[in-house]
Amino acid sequence: MTYTTDVLPAHHRHCDELFATAEDAVQRGDWANAKAAFERFRAQMKAHFDAEEDILFPAFEAAAGGAGPTGMMRYEHEQMGGLLSQMAEACAARDADAYAGAGETLLMLMQQHNMKEENILYPMCDRVLGEGAHSMGDKLAALLEERDG
Repeated sequence: MTYTTDVLPAHHRHCDELFATAEDAVQRGDWANAKAAFERFRAQMKAHFDAEEDILFPAFEAAAGGAGPTGMMRYEHEQMGGLLSQMAEACAARDADAYAGAGETLLMLMQQHNMKEENILYPMCDRVLGEGAHSMGDKLAALLEERDG
């Protein structure tokens, strides 16, 4: 049995590594590898958002009796999704400057977002879910593992 606080911070780091791999390929002008690396990064970000929005947040909201901080996290997911779309367009156009601009904004947003989740939301989820927290990490890990091809 694992907790939210065991699984999702590790996946944040996984996404950070994928981001760096894609960024490195873009900076080298290696567009074939950049596109593949970016698509893997984007797929893992989507998997992460889905794990939170489809599994964790509804369970937390049901146990807490309302949305609390999850509304803001969903809003930030939308913002990051828009930046991911801009990065995909830049990658397709082989526009390193546009990619770097959107990527820099995304990186800053991801760092702030992850800090809030790791230091506030995830521990709160584990507390609020009580006994249900014992299996939450397993559910999240299963979805993330299934999506990590």
